[in-house]
Amino acid sequence: MDESAPVRPSASQRLRQAWQATRLWLIFVLGVVGTTLAFSLPISQRTASLSLQVGQVAPQDILAPYALSFESQVLTEQARQAAAESVPEVYDPPDGRVARRQIERLRAALDYIEAVRNDPHATEAQKLADLAALTDLRLDNQTAGWLLNLPENRWTVVRQETVSVLEQVMRDEIREDHLEEVRRAVPALVSVTVPEEEAAVIAKLVSAFVAPNALFNRAATEAAREEARRSVPPVVKSYAPGETIISRGAVVQPIHLEALEAYGLLRPPDPWRETALRGMLVTILAVALVLYAYRVHPEEARSTRLALLFSLGFIVSGLTMQLMIPGRTVLPYLYPAASLPMLLAILFSPGMGVLAALITGAMAGFLSSRGLEVALYATLSGTLGALMVGRAERLSSFFWAGLASALAGVAVVVVFRFPDPGTDMIGKASLLGAAMVNGLLSASLGFGLLLFTSSLLGITTTLQLIELARPDHPLLQFILRNAPGTYQHSLQVANLAEQAARAIGANPLLTRVGALYHDAGKALRPHFFIENQMPGQNIHEQLDPTTSASVILAHVRDGLELARKYHLPKRIQDFILEHHGTLEATYQYEAALQAAGGKRERVDRRDFTYPGPRPRSRETALIMLADGVEARARAEVPQTEEEIENLVHWVIQDRLAKGQLDRTDLTLRDLDTIRRSFVNTLKGMYHPRLRYPETEAQEAGREATPQTVPQPAAQPDHG
Repeated sequence: MDESAPVRPSASQRLRQAWQATRLWLIFVLGVVGTTLAFSLPISQRTASLSLQVGQVAPQDILAPYALSFESQVLTEQARQAAAESVPEVYDPPDGRVARRQIERLRAALDYIEAVRNDPHATEAQKLADLAALTDLRLDNQTAGWLLNLPENRWTVVRQETVSVLEQVMRDEIREDHLEEVRRAVPALVSVTVPEEEAAVIAKLVSAFVAPNALFNRAATEAAREEARRSVPPVVKSYAPGETIISRGAVVQPIHLEALEAYGLLRPPDPWRETALRGMLVTILAVALVLYAYRVHPEEARSTRLALLFSLGFIVSGLTMQLMIPGRTVLPYLYPAASLPMLLAILFSPGMGVLAALITGAMAGFLSSRGLEVALYATLSGTLGALMVGRAERLSSFFWAGLASALAGVAVVVVFRFPDPGTDMIGKASLLGAAMVNGLLSASLGFGLLLFTSSLLGITTTLQLIELARPDHPLLQFILRNAPGTYQHSLQVANLAEQAARAIGANPLLTRVGALYHDAGKALRPHFFIENQMPGQNIHEQLDPTTSASVILAHVRDGLELARKYHLPKRIQDFILEHHGTLEATYQYEAALQAAGGKRERVDRRDFTYPGPRPRSRETALIMLADGVEARARAEVPQTEEEIENLVHWVIQDRLAKGQLDRTDLTLRDLDTIRRSFVNTLKGMYHPRLRYPETEAQEAGREATPQTVPQPAAQPDHG
């Protein structure tokens, strides 16, 4: 492997690279076109004017140059709308079929109650249960018991009066929105000759069957309102020569623009020209962003997913700006300009976040009538938010980023608006409040976008890694309980790989977390792996080589199943899949060859080879190397620095010779840095310890105890 030049790619690799480049260009074009269209859509309250727009403050008095009368569409529409709203809702006449249906349902319910009352074979409890089964009528136990114990003559009165009252009620018009009012009036319709207790029960029975009999007629209502609209004649607006159309400092209304258009004082814009200008602006900003990404973050810039995130992010930003900025007074200061810079600062770097803030500010300033103020507002709030959030290693980072963004916005408002006599105290207070809310909104939205994009695009964030690195994570606890030796082995690998990752500029946190979970599959069958076995209890001595190898190789598949069960991110699953690459279980393979009499054709090499794939990133390659170094060091227990040097050198050269690092971008310089880092870390683990003076009793006990010389592991591939 050359330090500066990678191995020449094959034809298939060149084809994949060409297709990847094509996809990136397509995404770039999609982003530019999409943002331009979103930036140009006429969805705001802006008018077809190059000089004035609705909501803008008139910069000067505009007078009528001559007398003019014209039909005002604005005033006519307002008058017609008022006439339509004055028309009451139309309801159909009362439907007698509804009254008959409800009376029949009431009689059926009364017949049922009478049948229950007259049932000689049912107990009191059974009768109560039967009454509770009524579907059209809900009776509480007290009312049901009262009905059951009512004398027959009084029951007859209650029954007749109930039907009579319902007939009276249903003769009148009952609208759905008056239903409760009608039910409240039912007790007044019960005959005064009926005792009060019976009257209350009658009212309850009748109220249950009161239903609307006059339905709302939407078609008739709309027709009446439309007729009212048509009956309004066009409103004529007149101006005398020199009459003020709009005064300086007044807020522009649609009626003002209509008058200006009637006088021909407005210059209609060219939509194609405006779209072209917006497209040019978006293209320049996009080129600056892409060039920065390729110069500073070349690896991430080649990611299709992140490129798609860029495009969609700026398309949505352009669309949101069109909704919130043009023609608005306070809404531009509520636009969460720091959300996208925070997100890109977390996923890439603070520099990328700052550049995104500059781009956002340029777009916001272009759309706003107060261009410089809004541009600085968006730029500074986004810049401080991106710089404060950093890598978002703690949730509190979003709070401080939001606070910094808010304070930046407050500073811009103070600088531009407090000296402005055209902004009163209420306006200044509103803008200051909007700036504070903007900081909180940007931080909250940035956090939400981080969770959404990381889940949707499979991006593993720092917050996720910190959560996965917690010792109380369920899967780590499962490994610790079931395979404590594997857990300790993973910690040692994590220590080795993390220091090496820092040395070569890889992601140390991702590397450490990947190391903690890379051997998770061993926790399902821990006693098949040497770090979890008691001395002299090697279960593989009782198995044939093929079975032994299948158990060992299966820990990759088992680990992947556990990772999916515990919802580990795709980046962490890669460590489980790639940490052995396509290496062989050498000890078992050699044993199988020996059992086959040295005839290689009788042994299927695939039965002893890990499924792979080979490491595809620097982080997974580090885990492969650290895993091999830790396992070999545990087996050989090096005593001197030279032994450690030789051990580390052998592992790196072995993986390099077997082509396991071909799919990574590690250079010889990186490998040498990794080697030195491993050696330094192992020297701390295996440094010689001081021998403390022993008492005579300790010496006698030590001499009486047989000493055990550390032996190399029988299965070096188990680690």
